[in-house]
Amino acid sequence: MTDGKADGPDFGEYTAQRSARLLRTAYLLCRDWATAEDLVQTALTKAWLAWRRIGADPDPYVYRILVNTHASWWRRRWRAEVPTGQLPDRPAPAAAGAEHREVLWEALARLGRRERAAVVLRYFADLEHAAIAEILGCSPVTVRSQISRALAKLRVDPSLAPVRKES
Repeated sequence: MTDGKADGPDFGEYTAQRSARLLRTAYLLCRDWATAEDLVQTALTKAWLAWRRIGADPDPYVYRILVNTHASWWRRRWRAEVPTGQLPDRPAPAAAGAEHREVLWEALARLGRRERAAVVLRYFADLEHAAIAEILGCSPVTVRSQISRALAKLRVDPSLAPVRKES
């Protein structure tokens, strides 16, 4: 079944081709697989509603929906952390390399929302500065400066020092 759109990909084909990539990007934005799945599902639902208006390259539009939806969820999310007198059990030791991954995720989480989005879209989704600018609603110069600031923060992040020494 076709959606009647002659100048772009079919929604079903697009979803089949891009779902895994969108899910990885969503995970890097929110650091929770269940939330990432919900985020992708919501973004694809919003894209489907506007599919006839989307041009031949739907990626910038869909990534923008993904980032904006994450931002609106992030703003509304209740911070449910409560101080406690007793520390929880320690997790089991991670597999080789996994400890570095967790340290990196935590360092990314300390970046500002837009800086994190710019870094994730550039280095994990492998998008160009112009596409990221379109997604974030800013200029490519702003994207470059956000990425530059984010990388500078990551370079001096003390939690990443052990990772840098092993590299």
